[in-house]
Amino acid sequence: MKRIIFKWAIAGLLVSFISQQELQAQKKESRYDYKEAFSSTFYTNTGTPYRSASGKPGHQYWQNAASYDIKVALNDQTREVKGSVKITYTNNSPDQLDFIWLQLEQNLFNQSSTGQATVPLSNSRYGEAASDFNGGYTLTKVIDKGGKELKNSVNDTRMRIDLPTPLAANGGQTEFNIDFSYIVPEYGADRTGVLPTENGDIFAIAQWYPKVAVYDDVLGWNSLPYTGPGEFYMEYGNFNVEVTAPANHIVVLGGELLNPEEVWTKDQLDRYNKAKESDRTVIIRSDSEVKNANSRPQKKTLTWKYRLENARDVAWASSKAFIVDGAKINLPSGKKALALSVYPKESNGGNAWERSTEYTKASIEYYSKKWMEYPYPVAINVASNVGGMEYPAIVFCGNRAKAASLWGVTDHEFGHIWFPMIVGSNERLYAWMDEGFNTFINDLSTEAFNKGEYNRELGSRNAMTRALMNPALEPVMTSPQGMKERNIGILAYYKPGFALRILRDEVLGADRFDNAFKKYVEYWAYKHPTPYDFFRTIENETGENLNWFWRGWFLNNWQLDQAIDEVNYPDLDPAKGAIISISNLDKMAMPVVIEATTASGKKIRKKLPVEIWERNQSWRFLLNSTEKLISVKIDPDEVYPDSNPENNTWKSK
Repeated sequence: MKRIIFKWAIAGLLVSFISQQELQAQKKESRYDYKEAFSSTFYTNTGTPYRSASGKPGHQYWQNAASYDIKVALNDQTREVKGSVKITYTNNSPDQLDFIWLQLEQNLFNQSSTGQATVPLSNSRYGEAASDFNGGYTLTKVIDKGGKELKNSVNDTRMRIDLPTPLAANGGQTEFNIDFSYIVPEYGADRTGVLPTENGDIFAIAQWYPKVAVYDDVLGWNSLPYTGPGEFYMEYGNFNVEVTAPANHIVVLGGELLNPEEVWTKDQLDRYNKAKESDRTVIIRSDSEVKNANSRPQKKTLTWKYRLENARDVAWASSKAFIVDGAKINLPSGKKALALSVYPKESNGGNAWERSTEYTKASIEYYSKKWMEYPYPVAINVASNVGGMEYPAIVFCGNRAKAASLWGVTDHEFGHIWFPMIVGSNERLYAWMDEGFNTFINDLSTEAFNKGEYNRELGSRNAMTRALMNPALEPVMTSPQGMKERNIGILAYYKPGFALRILRDEVLGADRFDNAFKKYVEYWAYKHPTPYDFFRTIENETGENLNWFWRGWFLNNWQLDQAIDEVNYPDLDPAKGAIISISNLDKMAMPVVIEATTASGKKIRKKLPVEIWERNQSWRFLLNSTEKLISVKIDPDEVYPDSNPENNTWKSK
């Protein structure tokens, strides 16, 4: 009996093989290689004492630290920022350091910089609009704690400081001072600049002080030059900042204001304190006060003193044109923070910046509850000529934004508090780890805001396929410097954001993904994760092998093409169900969702796991149905990025 069964089994396999061969001859040849898609060699490194194979920081994880004491003055006539910075640097690494690298990001705006040499002549956001502007730092000597000059050299946007004696490992500390000045560019790579308004210029000040580069266990010194596309990678530390500006200016900085009674009038201080306790927006300085000289203390200059703790950067803004309002941010622990918005009269009214504080408050309260509590005492939104840029506790947004666009940019920039301000990834190399993650969480917050006020139903989600899966694109894991500038929006923002939504909604399920994503935030808060730390965390937390997903969406620019080959009935009897044959014709593997419509109009769905492609290019399965099928469709909800939807539908003849 066994031999007979075996013989008939072999015959059946031959018939099946022949029929499949005939099918393959009739249709497009598959490019799919399951050995490549599901290769077990995804992780080339094992876990280390610094980075666990589970995705968590290792038991000997270390990270260096840099704290800053900065005193500067703003000359609003010459647009000069001038002052000094004292840097305290702690070497927690196991390595002795003979030198220290600093980032000098304002040197991007020197006409001889690498960045200016590589900025296209037109349609680029990374240059300075005025071709005759020649910016960059003027620096004095670097002086150590004892007053001795330290040998240093400047190369483009970097400075190397050679130490007279090596900085000891495991806690060695050094301190040095640098005097610096620069002229603020009017349009500084869409990250800093000066906005002229009827009542005065608005100065959005960022990338403004010399800062220490990151030394880590992955690359050692991360000293890539700042050329514009790649953003920032910095150590965490504390900031004490004093900004001296004309007394008729309002100066806001991402941190706690230490001397409010010295810089506000009595009425404004009362309103400022009222805003801290109000769930509704409180006007601190009104439009009518802006032109009233008595609305500011009667002095020539004022010094605003701020402190920000455990942050990776600091930024500020200053103007005599600012309208100021604020409200209380309620945090899950019971703590409170202060939302502030500053904007000119041109941005006020018509469902525009008068709602900025409402948006700021809602965005931060949502993310604090969903992922991790907001860590800073304030959250400041500044209307400027910067289209949208984020820093700890302060963001710059376009002064002309209103309604949905203002909500969108505000929510996006404050979403960056979680990525990369809390989870401190390397933006210079992996833009998608902050922009893509943030794009993903923005979708969820927009769905929740004000009962979906600005939530747009996108309809067919795979309508984005032609843009996101274009074969000419670079892989998402490409550094921003290695991408065509026109592709950065797709590859850093939309494609990884779309990928995470697919992973959440279609592969893992919302609860499993959200719990794992929250753990990733928890594990890597105020630390420096790599892409593989993220990949490992999600896999370990969900118990899934997702190598195939990371390989298709992030490491490669693969396309998806799922197809229905044919539909048959066992023994030609629809009452016995339907045998459906499908194929994977391109490089990417994904689960398959099938919807069949019967003659009576009944719809039957079946979801097949991605594992059907683990060792197959084609697959046959039995659909439990009892009547003739009128049509069968792959991806009925149109959520997968199928590059050839024409072969996704079978219709009965």
